[in-house]
Amino acid sequence: MGYKGRTDIPCKGNVCPVCTVWEEFYLDKLMFLYEKQTRRFYIFLICTCALQICFLGICGLFQAGSIRQILVKRELAAASYLLEQDIEPALVASAWNCTEVTQAGEKLLQMTGHTEDTPAYLLLLTEQTSVHLILILLLAGILFAAIVLAGTAHYLRGRERVYEDAEKVIARYADDRFGTHLPSGENGTIYQLFGSIEQLALSLQAKSEMEHRAKGFLKDMISNISHQLKTPLAALNMYMEIIAEEPENEEAVKNFSRKSMQSLERMEQLIQSLLKMARLDTGNIVFEKRQCFVSELADQAVDDLLERARQEGKEIKLEGDSEEVLSCDPEWTKEAVGNLVKNALDHTEAGGKIRISWKCSPAVFRLTVEDNGSGIAQEDIHHIFKQFYRSRTSRGRQGVGLGLPLAKSIVEGQGGSLSVESRPGEGSVFQITFFYP
Repeated sequence: MGYKGRTDIPCKGNVCPVCTVWEEFYLDKLMFLYEKQTRRFYIFLICTCALQICFLGICGLFQAGSIRQILVKRELAAASYLLEQDIEPALVASAWNCTEVTQAGEKLLQMTGHTEDTPAYLLLLTEQTSVHLILILLLAGILFAAIVLAGTAHYLRGRERVYEDAEKVIARYADDRFGTHLPSGENGTIYQLFGSIEQLALSLQAKSEMEHRAKGFLKDMISNISHQLKTPLAALNMYMEIIAEEPENEEAVKNFSRKSMQSLERMEQLIQSLLKMARLDTGNIVFEKRQCFVSELADQAVDDLLERARQEGKEIKLEGDSEEVLSCDPEWTKEAVGNLVKNALDHTEAGGKIRISWKCSPAVFRLTVEDNGSGIAQEDIHHIFKQFYRSRTSRGRQGVGLGLPLAKSIVEGQGGSLSVESRPGEGSVFQITFFYP
């Protein structure tokens, strides 16, 4: 916290013993004065003490004047009495100025009861002055004690309210309610403690939100899995029943065995895609980037799809500099590119072409997957990256609606972006973009 702009530090530019001692005292002993409420309370105490001192000083002045008046009156009475007894005025005047004490004088005062051991209430001068002084001091003590007690009670009540409010807020935090917060923006140890609790509350809130998202994700995932597996399982069950009913029909057994294999492959593809999406969405994937040739990455991404393209009468073409290098996670990036090519194959008729091209500039790398297939309707183009989304034109085609969301998650997980441009009947262009740091 430092010195808060103080100008009474002995030196500023260099470290010296005086500064060190002052800093230790100021930070260690007076740290509590940083809190505004405590600082106000101490100011109140100082003002109350100063007011009491001033009040007692004024009372002392008034009491001294009163004593002086009483002494003057006593001297006047004594002088008048002595003059009435025919004592010469010069002798009377010299008596007031005499400071010497004699044994005869002491003996006379002892005989009249005016000694140091005489109780104060028996002395006329003390009786006339002490009663008022005691009453004034008593009233002053009661008054200032009441002020101090009232101020202390107000201070303690204020602190108690702060603690009560903090307890309520912390109780809400314990119930996963983070709408209200502890007081902040003040100095002092208690507010530093509140700040630490707020940091802890933020961590708890983030953890709670993560748990809620995880529960929601798990719920949706289970629902999606059950929904997506329902159709292939029903088909597989039907195929098995047909095979069991017609074991001697070789053609039927072969046909439905092939369909059963297709259903099993679809289920395997679905489960693998769901597992990959789950790992990406829950943050369990750590992308391990390294330098790799884009041409090799693209070759490996389409290697398993070339046979399918040949069988369906479609062409996959690669265009780009074979020496271009990209920093990425090659395994996951191949998965993303492969999913884009699969999507292009799904939406391209026989005789169609899929072109994969890439281009690198000093600031950005772009890889494009372009096809001349059926394209995407404008009302669907903003939803194609949602899980299990199937447009009206996609129904009856291969796929389960996970390839494009998975590709987008992979690309964005590595700091890139995936975009699409398409027109119905003219094909689609998907573009992966990575920005260089």
